[in-house]
Amino acid sequence: MPMLLKGSCSCGAVSFEVQSHTPVPYQFCYCSICRKQQGGGGYTINLAGISDTLKIVGERHLGLYRATVCDEERPTPEVSTGERRFCRECGSALWLYDPTWPELVHPFASAIDSELPTAPHRVHLMLKYKASWVDPDIRPGDKTFDLYPHESIAGWHRRNGLWVE
Repeated sequence: MPMLLKGSCSCGAVSFEVQSHTPVPYQFCYCSICRKQQGGGGYTINLAGISDTLKIVGERHLGLYRATVCDEERPTPEVSTGERRFCRECGSALWLYDPTWPELVHPFASAIDSELPTAPHRVHLMLKYKASWVDPDIRPGDKTFDLYPHESIAGWHRRNGLWVE
């Protein structure tokens, strides 16, 4: 049985729950979009949930943001397909949904109220785009990537024996 993740915004206007096979908060993204939209420490931690299990209370308080991406890999500005949801009342970032992968929703670990498992090691990605003031806490066993790793969130959980049936 997948793990039930329960989350909410800071003011309580929005709460949600979603089932997850991949509940370990191991993946730290340092891209400018994640940092500016959600990552107070210079990064965000994304989880993965099963999109058709997402249940929302307070949906009328949700806002939607789609980032414009323009970087060395995409020099012509383009609007991301990723739909970042946040509370319009308090601004809390809650999750990202991208119709490119319709079976998944990516709640931000910071919005999760449930106890989460501890990662045995972590992955630091998009380091090429980290802010100059960020000094990543890279520990023994952690992996680092200038851009994206080839391994998916599901693949990492399976390889480490942390996939929750």
